[in-house]
Amino acid sequence: MIRPDTAKWGQTIDDFRRLATEAEHPRTRERFLALYQIAASLTNATQWAEKIDRCDECVMEWVHRYNECGPEAMIYRRTGGSAPLLRQRKRSRLLRW
Repeated sequence: MIRPDTAKWGQTIDDFRRLATEAEHPRTRERFLALYQIAASLTNATQWAEKIDRCDECVMEWVHRYNECGPEAMIYRRTGGSAPLLRQRKRSRLLRW
């Protein structure tokens, strides 16, 4: 059974929960929450994937990526695709009207 290697990165299970609650992006929260659930032995990657409606390979990849690259690898970064139609600044100006 695959588990996050917290000792390698000097983290605890509680760090995962804290990072999940403090993360700005929903995908980052989702990834750290998955690591927390799996590391705390509350579930395994396959069961958690089913619960959050993801494929199990996706959740296992998060664990592998964490084990190889650390917590920074869990932070969501936009990697492509079309730019948002309204940038945040424009959106905030529109909301003031």
